[in-house]
Amino acid sequence: MAPKTLSATETWVFDLDNTLYPASCRLFDQIEAKMRAYIMDHLALDGEAAGALKSELFHRHGTTMKGLMQDHGVDPHHFLDFVHDIDLSPLDAAPALDAVLAGLPGRKVIFTNGSTMHAERVLARLGIAGHFDGIFDIVAAGFTPKPEVGPYLAMATALGVEPTRACMVEDMARNLLPAAEMGMATVWIPNGTDWGAQGQGDHIHHVTDDLAAFLAAIG
Repeated sequence: MAPKTLSATETWVFDLDNTLYPASCRLFDQIEAKMRAYIMDHLALDGEAAGALKSELFHRHGTTMKGLMQDHGVDPHHFLDFVHDIDLSPLDAAPALDAVLAGLPGRKVIFTNGSTMHAERVLARLGIAGHFDGIFDIVAAGFTPKPEVGPYLAMATALGVEPTRACMVEDMARNLLPAAEMGMATVWIPNGTDWGAQGQGDHIHHVTDDLAAFLAAIG
């Protein structure tokens, strides 16, 4: 079962995009635009058809990339390098989050459906990279995305996470279900989208729209 109080947490497992920075930065809009461009180029589709296929693959496979791999033979490394080559200027440094993470007891790790390269760039831009001692990305997960259970088990093994003494923070409600079933406490940060809100339930233990303030209040 999950820790009785978050102050007992030994490992904090953070998602990256729209979790460690606010969704209002619209950074993921760039990634989605790059996905459409990739599909247009590699499958010779116009913008409308590429956008429709991107959405269809996402809903059917969990990520657009997994769908492109399975249905169209796309090289995932090439895809990741292309879609994560984005402008990070909308991201400001996060001194409040930096200070809170510095004082938050326990290890901090990243668990993302993105790539390690993308995570490292984002963490550096936010000025919080020094607080994390591990990144488990989509490549380490064998390109199997959250919320499939396998990556959670692999992440816990690879990063030495004891689930019953861990807390996962994530912007997609459905991605917290496997974490809760493993015994983690969970924190949901709504990203303002319908797909982010899908899968709400009792497995969500805490909800916040201000991560720094939420973590600062833990005592």
